[in-house]
Amino acid sequence: MHVKSEKLEALGKLLDIMDELRSKCPWDSEQTFESIRNNTIEETYELADAILKNDMPHIKKELGDLLLHIVFYSKMGSETGAFDIKDVADAISEKLIFRHPHVFGDTDVKNNPELVKKNWEELKIKEGNHSVLGGVPDSLPALIKANRIQEKARAVGFDWDVREQVWEKVEEELHELREEIDQMDRDKIAHEFGDLFFSLVNAARLYGVDPETALERTNRKFISRFNFLESKTLKQGRKLKDMTLDEMNDIWDEAKKLE
Repeated sequence: MHVKSEKLEALGKLLDIMDELRSKCPWDSEQTFESIRNNTIEETYELADAILKNDMPHIKKELGDLLLHIVFYSKMGSETGAFDIKDVADAISEKLIFRHPHVFGDTDVKNNPELVKKNWEELKIKEGNHSVLGGVPDSLPALIKANRIQEKARAVGFDWDVREQVWEKVEEELHELREEIDQMDRDKIAHEFGDLFFSLVNAARLYGVDPETALERTNRKFISRFNFLESKTLKQGRKLKDMTLDEMNDIWDEAKKLE
C-alpha cells in the first residue's frame, strides 16, 4: 500500500483539480450545495450497493465519487468563508479524539465494544445533542431509522435484559395486527404493521443482524428467482399471467436449487 506522503500528494492533486473545475468548467462553476445534494445521496446508495456485492473495485470507485463530493462542498464553503477542507478535517479529528477517551485519554472501557458505544452516546449529549435520539436524521429510510433509534436507546440502558424476551413482544404485536385485520380498520392495521416491523427490527438487532442488509439480500434473492421464472416462461412461449400458481412454483423451486 502507499505511504503517507503519497496519500497526501493524491489528496492535494484532487484539491487542485477541484479548484480548476470550479473556476473553468461551466457546469461545475454553477453548482450549489442544493444542486448536488441529490447526487450525493445517489452516490451513497451506489456505494452501499457495491458493499453488498463485496465488489472491491466498485467500492473504490464509489468512495472516490463520495470523496469528490466532500471536496466539492468544502470548495464551495471556502468561497463564502464558511469553511474549507482543513476545517472539515479538523472538525472530524477533534470529534474522534473527544469521543475516544479510551484511546486518546485515560478512560477504561475494559476492551468492551458495548461500553464504548455507551460512552459515545453520553459524549454526544455533552457536545450539545440534548436528546439521546436527537442525532437520528429525520430523512433516514424508516428501516434504518428504527435500527438507529434502538441502538441509541440501548446505549443508555433502555433495552431488554435478555434478548429472548423480544419474541414475546413480536408475538404480541402479531396478535394485535391479526385482531385489527379482523376489524378491517385500514388505519389501525397500518399502525399495527408498523409496530410489528419495529419489533422485528428490534429482534434482528438483538441477534446481531442488520435489518436493512438482511431485507436487501432477500430483495435481491427474490429478483433473481423471479427473473429466472420469467425468463424460463418466455422461453417456453408462455406468459406468467396464463400460468397456474403451481406451475410457477415448480419453476421457482428450480431457481432455488440453482442458488
